[in-house]
Amino acid sequence: MLVTVYLAMVVLLVLCVCLELTARRFTPPQPTPSAMGTNPAFRRFQTLFLRGYLLALSADWLQGPYLYKLYRHYSFLESQIAILYVVGLASCVLFAPVASWLPQVLGRRRTCLLFCVAYSACCLTKLSRDYFVLILGRVLGGLSTSLLSTAFQAWYVHRHVDIHDFPKEWIPSTFTKAASWNHGLAVGAGLVANMLAEWLHLGPVAPFLLAVPCLGACGWVVLTDWGLEEKDGSLEGDNKTPLLGPSSSAPLARASAQARFWRSCQEGLRCLLSDRRVMLLGGVQALFESVLYIFIFLWTPVLDPYGPPLGMVFSCLMAASMAGSLLYRLATSTCYRLQPGHLLCFSMLLAFFSFFMLIFSTAPGQPRPRESLLAFLMLELASGLYFPAVSFLQGRVIPEEKRAGVLAWFRLPLHLTACLGLLALHREVSGTGGGEGGSGTRHMFGGCAVLMLAALLAVVSLFTLGRNDVDLRLDGPKGEGDV
Repeated sequence: MLVTVYLAMVVLLVLCVCLELTARRFTPPQPTPSAMGTNPAFRRFQTLFLRGYLLALSADWLQGPYLYKLYRHYSFLESQIAILYVVGLASCVLFAPVASWLPQVLGRRRTCLLFCVAYSACCLTKLSRDYFVLILGRVLGGLSTSLLSTAFQAWYVHRHVDIHDFPKEWIPSTFTKAASWNHGLAVGAGLVANMLAEWLHLGPVAPFLLAVPCLGACGWVVLTDWGLEEKDGSLEGDNKTPLLGPSSSAPLARASAQARFWRSCQEGLRCLLSDRRVMLLGGVQALFESVLYIFIFLWTPVLDPYGPPLGMVFSCLMAASMAGSLLYRLATSTCYRLQPGHLLCFSMLLAFFSFFMLIFSTAPGQPRPRESLLAFLMLELASGLYFPAVSFLQGRVIPEEKRAGVLAWFRLPLHLTACLGLLALHREVSGTGGGEGGSGTRHMFGGCAVLMLAALLAVVSLFTLGRNDVDLRLDGPKGEGDV
């Protein structure tokens, strides 16, 4: 397995380089407004944001490779670890509303600082072997994950539009840069975590401890550089509503933020129920991404008994996901002009086949870890295709002003399905006396295959419904690229 993992890493990195060079050849550079390219104020502001945001993402990725391994190192059973994962997912659901309105009440920069503090505390709880302390860490992790996906973006968009008055059309360039860095950070985080935990023999807790200085550096950037940026802006602080004024202003701001959040949720629910395309797209997202959460839990116990370097395996998985994203970019280029709908269907088929392989490669008494690793890599390749495809379709069928509310409703069944799956695994493992759940893992992969088949049927229904819908196709002459 050691040789297999390192060979897979080399092959995937070469594949990514080849896909990147080919995509650059066939994909014309995106037109950049001349004002954006020559505006030093925007470039400074963009660099300032990415400096803090990429540090936060790095700290998040460092915690991926060895979470399950750490719990096993502390001698917890698979059923107990499943509960820890369920607590983390449930916390994401519970804190999602809080993360949406907290930046408007506490302040966007203060909320980013809260993220740094909460995630640092989450990492430090990993030093304890006490089960309830680890549960508290999962709760803090759920809060931090929710804040990471909302607070930093809220700060950037607010400063970009309301303070600097840059054109809204410039916003995607910043998040495109962040996305292009994200996969590289994930691959690098796996390598660094592997070096700490295995090459230097510091144990599975070492990557979590390294994440704390990353979060500290992120907090320092937010506190100092972002604070100076705000002082140079036209408003004092990062909210138009002052929180240090009269005593009644804070409750009014809180009530206003809550009202905006619930109004957004109501509008999102109406959009979801009134447009069947949105409903089907939400079903696809809930099914596919809930399966990914289950996969995040299961890949380590499937491979770890055979001694692979888990950090390297994590880097391989992230490199496969990067290859999927690059493949999407190449497939939708002017050379091939494949439609996102086609690629979404292909990603569902690839994910279904991956879980079908895992049903047989994890059979009790006849494990085939190399085939399991190949299936996991295929699943990550499918996810790399899935995310840009579904993002494109969401941008086309969900109105921008209702998107936040609709996506909030999408996340509810997503996390609920993942929680139910892990609880089912917990019950099956507990029912066998608390031992390792070989058959339970296999049954879970079978359930994931069924969910992928349901997601594939939802995709087919979506594009059957909108066969002649230009919103579901890349821009081009009518009659081309039908899905």
